[in-house]
Amino acid sequence: MTVTAAMPAYAAITLGSNSFNMLVAHTLNGQPTIIAKYKRKVRLAEGIGADNRLDEAVLQRGLDCLQMFAEMLDKHQVAAEHVAVFATATLRVISNADEFHQRALPILAHPIEVISGLREAELIYQGMAATTEGDGQRLVIDIGGASTEFIIGNGTEVLFKTSLDFGCVRFNQQFFTQMPYQLSDFEQAKATVLDALKPCLQQLTQLGWQGVVGASGAVQSVVSVLNHRELSEIITLKVLYRFRDEVLAQQNESLHHIQGLSAEKAPTFASGIAILIALFELLDIESLNLSGGALREGVLSMLAARVA
Repeated sequence: MTVTAAMPAYAAITLGSNSFNMLVAHTLNGQPTIIAKYKRKVRLAEGIGADNRLDEAVLQRGLDCLQMFAEMLDKHQVAAEHVAVFATATLRVISNADEFHQRALPILAHPIEVISGLREAELIYQGMAATTEGDGQRLVIDIGGASTEFIIGNGTEVLFKTSLDFGCVRFNQQFFTQMPYQLSDFEQAKATVLDALKPCLQQLTQLGWQGVVGASGAVQSVVSVLNHRELSEIITLKVLYRFRDEVLAQQNESLHHIQGLSAEKAPTFASGIAILIALFELLDIESLNLSGGALREGVLSMLAARVA
């Protein structure tokens, strides 16, 4: 179906610490219908130096991706007023965020809104609720590059939300710097997760849940390998321990001997497995399913309501 003036296209752009994403959609029969998806592993958090400045090469990597997004916005004839650009953890913390904004504005012709961790958690939950079937109380976990969000909700109602300062790219820099990786790397990662979780651990476990849903990169990487091997998509500790053993057996950081793991997903695979194992053990999670959507779908739902 052709997009017309009566059914304008709109775009949700999310600038994460690991990936930049863009969804282009229009509304059909009252629902957002995605007409194009774009994603690039920018790994912005890799560029944060000791002075909290974003390294020029990584900053440019981000701008290059925004240039591609701008070209796609033109291609799909998305009006500036129908674009939302949200940035997360890395742009929350770097000292040269203003410089990134100033250099990005002429490219995108749209300001970037840096959202809080709690706002991010809210949008992640709404993106999950809009795309993922399920009943009862659910725990949603979104492991990003530099932060991880935890949300407990029922239906569209959020009962608890928090954003903690750990993620796959950060853990790469902290624990997974030297090959071959060691079991102690995973144990140190777990200790760090525990420290971060301590302030909200009691509230999380008291609220409880009937099911656990994982959103975004780390969980997607695991599921993509399971799909390649034609195995169940349900993630369990047994599955995670098997992947940890495979990671520990690797001699090269490319992890190219892990069947089904793409070169794009390999750089943060070990740290993602480490975080997932820590969360399964600390929260007594039995199994986890991949969400149908997360932050970008939450932003898209918000845009759909605004454009309608």
